[in-house]
Amino acid sequence: MPVVDDKTIDFETIELLFFAYRDFVSDPDAILAKIGYGRAHHRVVYFVSRRPGMTVADLLAILQITKQSLARVLKELIDSGYIRQMAGPADRRQRRLYPTLAGRELALALSEPQSQRIAGAMEGFTPEMREGVRSFLERMSRSESTTRADTAGVD
Repeated sequence: MPVVDDKTIDFETIELLFFAYRDFVSDPDAILAKIGYGRAHHRVVYFVSRRPGMTVADLLAILQITKQSLARVLKELIDSGYIRQMAGPADRRQRRLYPTLAGRELALALSEPQSQRIAGAMEGFTPEMREGVRSFLERMSRSESTTRADTAGVD
């Protein structure tokens, strides 16, 4: 492992990212804890609600987790009535995922405080500053092109 000079490490930004993430997930975590769920459930409900009809394979690619990791969380969400799974129209082996009304409501309840937090943090930002934030986050993301393409135009 190469020797790293700690003067070249941006500790301040690293800490700010840790704290921002901690606070960003705190409200949804509290909501999820009340129903016995965690962040993995949040991610599944979020992406299935953003892309109704996505395949299990699509979700695995977005989340970058194993089938085994997803299977337990997905089963719990299906059994609880938040997600429904249907065979694909052309290929019956394909499993497509849809939020139920309860799943959509949960996704909105989890996203609402996060949206408020973002709006508050960007209050007074110019459009250029907002684009700078988005650009930074996209560059930080390992799957920038996938994330952008997967959610483009989905309400």
